[in-house]
Amino acid sequence: MIFLSENDKVYEGLSFCGNIGARMIHEDGRPYHTFRTASVLADGDRITFKNCIFENTAGPGKDAGQAIALYLDGDDIKLVGCTLRGHQDTLFLAPLPPKEYEKDGFLGPKQFTERTPRTFYFENCRIEGGVDFIFGGATAYFDHCEFVSIEKGFVFAPSTPENVKEGFVARNCRFIKGKGVEDASCYIARPWREFAKVRLENCFLDSHIAPSGFDDWGKKEAHLSVRFEEYSSYGPGALGSRPGWVIKG
Repeated sequence: MIFLSENDKVYEGLSFCGNIGARMIHEDGRPYHTFRTASVLADGDRITFKNCIFENTAGPGKDAGQAIALYLDGDDIKLVGCTLRGHQDTLFLAPLPPKEYEKDGFLGPKQFTERTPRTFYFENCRIEGGVDFIFGGATAYFDHCEFVSIEKGFVFAPSTPENVKEGFVARNCRFIKGKGVEDASCYIARPWREFAKVRLENCFLDSHIAPSGFDDWGKKEAHLSVRFEEYSSYGPGALGSRPGWVIKG
């Protein structure tokens, strides 16, 4: 794992690659779990990445488990023209949720740090993955980005804190599919935690997006607390019937 902690730093044209998956065994005898797999952890404030590549080559989630390419936990970090590649859990956007679902669920360098609200910005980036490949509790704005599903799964898995107004916001973005990904096999989002927030504005959705668009992850009680919004979507994946708990305009 590479740590980038300097404030007000600009990184341009660099490539970062790791190959650690959650099911691999750490030197401490335990599995790596999710949050020790990151190829890069950036926790400095006001960092900018331009035309950089972040990758985790551990492989599909069914084999490797979670495998983070980039973990962001500084504030006001911006990515422009960057490419992120992975499968399950490609991009984590802090903060972590307050509590784990299972023992060692948050094992890693930020396990016991304060859950500080974060804001991130992405412009003209390409993010590839399969299951929950953009996840976390940040407020994050994606403008003119591409989200590429390379296997069946879910693009967003937000854990937005209850008192935070905005979660993941995709504006003028494209949800597209890789080779061999079947129609109606992927979802825009599902709630990692019960106050998850996602908003789409004027986005293209390809045919791999399921007619329902969103999944509740079996959390029926979250229908009243999540805020999933979709406005002016177009393309074959925008033609389905969304659940009643999703705001569609």
